[in-house]
Amino acid sequence: MVSVSIGEEENHEYASGISVGEVIANVYGKKSGAVAANVDGEQRDLSFALERDSRVEAIMGNSEEGLYILRHSCAHLLAQAVTEIYPDAKPTIGPPIEHGFYYDFLMDPVGDDELRKIEKRMKGLVKQNLAIEREEYDNDSLREVFANNPFKLEIMDDKLGHDVGSSAYRQGDFVDLCRGPHVASTSLLRWFKLTSTSQAYWRADRERESLVRIYGMCYSSKEGLKERERHIQEAAKRDHKKIGREMDLFMIDELIGKGLPVWLPNGEILKSEIEQFAIETEEAYGYVRVTTPVLGKRELFETSGHLPHYADGMYPPMEMDDGEYYLKAMNCPMHHLVFTNSKRSYRELPLRIAEYGTVYRNELSGTLSGMLRVRMLTMNDAHVYCTLEQVAEEVGAIIRMSEEYYDVFGMGDYYYRLSLWDPNDKEKYIDQPKNWKATQDHLRRIIDDLGVKYVEETGEAAFYGPKIDIQYRTALGREESVATIQLDFAAKERFGLSFMDETGNENGEVFVIHRAPLSTHERFVAFLLEEWTGNLPTWLSPIQAQIITISEKHKEYAQEVRGALELAGIRVRVDDSDNTIGKKIRTHRKMRPAYMVILGDDEVKDGAVSIRARNGNQRNGVPLEEFVADIFAEISNRSKHLSIVE
Repeated sequence: MVSVSIGEEENHEYASGISVGEVIANVYGKKSGAVAANVDGEQRDLSFALERDSRVEAIMGNSEEGLYILRHSCAHLLAQAVTEIYPDAKPTIGPPIEHGFYYDFLMDPVGDDELRKIEKRMKGLVKQNLAIEREEYDNDSLREVFANNPFKLEIMDDKLGHDVGSSAYRQGDFVDLCRGPHVASTSLLRWFKLTSTSQAYWRADRERESLVRIYGMCYSSKEGLKERERHIQEAAKRDHKKIGREMDLFMIDELIGKGLPVWLPNGEILKSEIEQFAIETEEAYGYVRVTTPVLGKRELFETSGHLPHYADGMYPPMEMDDGEYYLKAMNCPMHHLVFTNSKRSYRELPLRIAEYGTVYRNELSGTLSGMLRVRMLTMNDAHVYCTLEQVAEEVGAIIRMSEEYYDVFGMGDYYYRLSLWDPNDKEKYIDQPKNWKATQDHLRRIIDDLGVKYVEETGEAAFYGPKIDIQYRTALGREESVATIQLDFAAKERFGLSFMDETGNENGEVFVIHRAPLSTHERFVAFLLEEWTGNLPTWLSPIQAQIITISEKHKEYAQEVRGALELAGIRVRVDDSDNTIGKKIRTHRKMRPAYMVILGDDEVKDGAVSIRARNGNQRNGVPLEEFVADIFAEISNRSKHLSIVE
């Protein structure tokens, strides 16, 4: 007999060898919703036999642990379906992820038709109610099972060694290398849907095999799956790529290259408005501006430490007659040289150097995503050169500046993260433990004194120092780093940064704060388009007033209205075509002008305008002068709301 402690019940006595699933069914009933269990703190399948006294906790399918197991099992279901339809496909890895799972295969690319075919086969396997059974193998037997799959053999070599066996899971004729646990049957995997495919590289190494990655989502109930589908539909409405096309903001052309966006006229307006706002703000905070080249010599990036610490993120060098040149992936090395270009006095510190610089990063093509992940990045980058005693005040000012920005842009869902080094990662980080400890402790004290709530994360620091990241939850629920404040202790030695102190002596204790509160233009615009569903505040809207005439006889007055608006600096366009008023409104709605200005007989007679806001609200007979004054005030105040039409 074994004694089993489960839930809040007293211990239960069972015959030795009883399965965990039988115990849970006895206590909670056959429809408990359990998919696995923790036995003495270790996850086990429901088929696991209890041979000694144990503590059992059921893992329910709707719990975080349970969803992980469901999604892992669904990845196996996907691999089974793929290998049945495409016998030559080689499964590699298939982990659970947030909301679902994916599996990577060595196979020919698949499209939407193939996805539907695979999903149909998966549903057929669910209906078959195939048992999912754990099998134990010794080393030789395990290698024999996967003899035709070099990827699985490589996993065994790396994770198991050559003399150790392991477990695999069987469902029907399909067997996959896995430590589990898994659900007991394919019938428990009803609520899933395949969503997309992409390219991946084996072990994220572009020198290795190119794979097909198939994504799916999986939930424990029909309601959970439906809710996720509703969320995806909302995401489609807020998709910055779709909105960008509709509003003619940007383009990416294969002939130019992946991840290299072109800002179209409307997008350039939006980008310039953000830049002008940042320039005004930085001037108020005491920044000076510079412009630096887009490429520099190898020796520059060796001095900064980006070679070798950041070499993978940089484009290969260009051989010139006077040496090797790299496209710059960051502005800081050149700003350091701006600082050393003159003898600096303590009276000049802190020196705040800003630049709207464009940098280039060699991102893998498979990781590129619209404007969120690109190879050309433009940012309001800046570097503050100061003493250790000035760091706290400067960090506080940068945090205040950032919060002012986010308030104006309507971005409220963010938090702070103190990103620390990983002392075990010698390749990623400069090996100066004392400097790491000192600067991390200093940043921690600063953020504590500011009273800002934050979390700490090891392994997220820059290679040259710790940082405070501002983590933003987008309108679609993703967590993204929107800004960073980095404390650099290495630049002073690498670039010989110094100043003349109050005693007239040269002082080399110059600390550098790297900051970019608005991320890059590309990412930040993507965030804004998602946040506002493209319905940007008037001051950011590429088209602030779209004039629409009801008939041809109103053309002359339309030009008068246009002139009055343009004189006030309002961005305005006119549609005086022969199309019906309804068609004009439908056509221009996708461009998302802040206001549509409709002109007919009454407006011409009264010298007025009728105004239609994006939310459908309308005001008729507004005097032209009043409208011009109101929209000018709304833009000048950088208001988040369309206040003219309530």
